Amino acid sequence: MNPVHSSFTRGALLSATAAALLLTGCANMSETQRNTAIGAGVGAVAGGLIGGNGTGAVVGAGVGALGGYAWSHYMENKRAQMQQATAGTGVQVTQTADNQLKLNVPNDISFATNSAAIEPRLRPILDQFAQGLGQQPGMQVSIVGYTDSTGNDAINNPLSLERANSVRDYLAGRGVNPGIVRTEGRGSHDPIASNATEAGRAQNRRVEIYLAERATANR
Repeated sequence: MNPVHSSFTRGALLSATAAALLLTGCANMSETQRNTAIGAGVGAVAGGLIGGNGTGAVVGAGVGALGGYAWSHYMENKRAQMQQATAGTGVQVTQTADNQLKLNVPNDISFATNSAAIEPRLRPILDQFAQGLGQQPGMQVSIVGYTDSTGNDAINNPLSLERANSVRDYLAGRGVNPGIVRTEGRGSHDPIASNATEAGRAQNRRVEIYLAERATANR
């Protein structure tokens, strides 16, 4: 191997791996960001070994970053099941860039105004979401509640968290281990539409449910 290429390879590997390790130690990182950083480090090492040069390490880091979560046959089947279960309800079912299954649940089928009690129309969707999760290893669920900008943070933040917790508790009653579920209330933060109109405020009142499978659990 050319000494210059060898030196560059070692430098790229060390830099990518060290950066990933440093990032995983940041206290303010989300679980998704940590998994992405870990995947980047592992991918860099693998890419460097396979490619034998710095380019391989860089490409491997990119592939590894995308591999923090796995999109397995289970995840693809779960997406198809959820798309069928939510047809005509207004719930959006998508695959995120980091391989999470995302359900964007609008407020009109999830919770009444100023209430954290789950609406009847949401229950069969959550039933389908919970089906089989108890037997699938390596899964994790994130539930994030949102409100519109009406009112203030003192009202909106606790309400959005209560709604996320209500979804968690409902799933627990359907056999989902609460230990794999993380909840968060974001209040009126991170709007997806303008709060200047009623239509926009209606879009912002929502619950987002994420399902992820750790790449290490993939077979």
